[in-house]
Amino acid sequence: MIAEVAAVLAPVFVLAAIGYGWRLTGTPFDMPFVTRIIMYVAGPCLVFTSLSQLTLPLSEFWAMVGAMILVTLGVAAVSAVLIAVLRLPQRSFLPALTLGNTGNLGLPLCLFAFGEEGLGLAVAIYVTNSLLQFTFVPLLHTRVSMLRTVFGTPMLYGAAAGLAVLLSGVQVPVWLATTLESIGALLIPLMLMALGNTVGGLKTHNLPRAFGLGAARLIISFVVAVGVSYALGLTGVAQGVLVLQGAMPAAVFSYLFAAQYDRDADDIAGIVLVSTLLGAVTLPLLVSYALWLAR
Repeated sequence: MIAEVAAVLAPVFVLAAIGYGWRLTGTPFDMPFVTRIIMYVAGPCLVFTSLSQLTLPLSEFWAMVGAMILVTLGVAAVSAVLIAVLRLPQRSFLPALTLGNTGNLGLPLCLFAFGEEGLGLAVAIYVTNSLLQFTFVPLLHTRVSMLRTVFGTPMLYGAAAGLAVLLSGVQVPVWLATTLESIGALLIPLMLMALGNTVGGLKTHNLPRAFGLGAARLIISFVVAVGVSYALGLTGVAQGVLVLQGAMPAAVFSYLFAAQYDRDADDIAGIVLVSTLLGAVTLPLLVSYALWLAR
């Protein structure tokens, strides 16, 4: 088990450490450019290739989408109560406690832990989380058009195209499939290096609050994900993926949105930073548990 966990975590920590070390050297890291590559190029390509070549039954894919929606709603409900008790603004703090880092951290963990089957299921969660993130968060922070936001999310087009190819049985030309796979392969290394670089620059002026809420994000999401997995009767890799993805630290995009819309960005940065650092410490236990569920 120790060797399995090490094999899962080593690539994640090494790639994130490269991004973190890059930050420490002071060498420019063009985050807006990297983010655009992730969101508009590599991300849709990975989603397309993962779905178009999906080997697991489509019913399992949709079951994972539904399970993740339930996890998100459950985490949001519990988090909203906690935020209300603490008398903090819901619009600022709810996204950070509700949405996890299912992309930068979750995708590589599921790939290294469960292989291609795990990646296919993890992509279902990633697409769901991305759509929720790019609709739910802007709607909380400011008034925007939901339809415009949804149809402006590139992951949607990659998912739609991949599902269309899968359902129609169309064979993608080898040269095109290979090209898209190569571009999609950029996603996970870029995400992990971007995560390490971003975390290296985050600071918080209210450490006690950040520690409490960062820990709350991990505890609430883990408990809800485990509860939903058992309530839905999930087993094997599907249960392992849902628990692993559902219990990820706060999404880095929560901080980026908070900064963009001026919603307590320093506090949100603290939640992202603390939950990521605590998550790194608890990852061996989480991965071990997820692997045990999948046996």
